[in-house]
Order: sequence, then C-alpha cells, then structure tokens
Amino acid sequence: MNKPMTKTQLIAALAEEMGTDKKVATTALEAVAAIVTREVASGGAITLPGLGKMACRARPERQVRNPATGETMTKGADKQVKFTIAKALKDSVND
Repeated sequence: MNKPMTKTQLIAALAEEMGTDKKVATTALEAVAAIVTREVASGGAITLPGLGKMACRARPERQVRNPATGETMTKGADKQVKFTIAKALKDSVND
C-alpha cells in the first residue's frame, strides 16, 4: 500500500496540472478548503465534481460503550461530516 500524498506533494502535482507555480496552487487549494469548510460547517453540503459530496449531518443522542471498561453511557447529540464518493470515482478505481 502506498503512503498518502502529502500536502507538499499535492501542491506540486496541482501546480503541474494547472501549469502554474506552487504559490498559485497553494492559494487555490487553501481557497477550496476554506469554501468547503465554511459551507459544511454552516450545515450545508457541497459537491466536488468527479470526487463526491461532502455534507454535515446531525446525529441524535445515543448509547455508546467504552471498549476498555464495557460501561454504557449516553453520548450527546452532535454533528458528523459525511463524504459520499462519486460513482465515476468508484468506477475508475475498480477498472
């Protein structure tokens, strides 16, 4: 299994793909991350074409178990970020 691409490697690949320098690629990557964060944090969803959809969903209060002690406790309601992978990406991985 390969190691995940680092931020530096991603920026270098993005700069090459865009035909620009790393400074512009860094700005583009940071802008996309800021937009996605702002939209999902406000309870919205965003589709990243060719990749998938990222959304925030509310989870209700629920019973959870501490694996170390086996003790059951109540965990309060919270929010979770969910990413649904696009069919095109799934298909390209399985070809």
